[in-house]
Amino acid sequence: MIAPWPVRVAAGDGADEAMAVGTTVDHLTETYRAHYRSLLGLAALLLDDTASCEDVVQEAFIRVHSARSRVRDPEKTLAYLRQTVVNLSRSALRRRILGLKLLAKPMPDMASAEEGAYEILERDQLKAAMRTLQRRQREVLVLRYFVDMTEAQVAETLGISLGSVKAYGSRGLAALRVAMEATT
Repeated sequence: MIAPWPVRVAAGDGADEAMAVGTTVDHLTETYRAHYRSLLGLAALLLDDTASCEDVVQEAFIRVHSARSRVRDPEKTLAYLRQTVVNLSRSALRRRILGLKLLAKPMPDMASAEEGAYEILERDQLKAAMRTLQRRQREVLVLRYFVDMTEAQVAETLGISLGSVKAYGSRGLAALRVAMEATT
């Protein structure tokens, strides 16, 4: 193992010199090679597919390599690599979860042409049955069930009592049921 030595870095115009201590490339590379399988195993425990594990371990090496000057104690290089693998694994899982949440929900199955024709036929039958109702029954049912008004709102709109709305609605539904059964 190659022992890392302080590297002199010239600052500014060369007037001042500062000491920068960090992990050398050789030490980092040697640590990575020696512990690649254990890092891969760590990623495998956190992730579910081999390709992602390998990507995470390689990305960890790249990140620690680019920040090796901040690893002051070369003995902690492995710890930095492990922590980076854990952090990158967490990020990968977060991206997957977010991706699943953001995926568009599947479109409902499209109705076949026959189903569409059947719906049109039913709608036409309903319109024809509605025309057979008394005017007040039709008005109450349309306002109550197609416009989604409350019984009180229907009474106010039509200028009739709440009891009349209930009576017209009940009789209208019964007549509508009979008319729809007669057409089928």
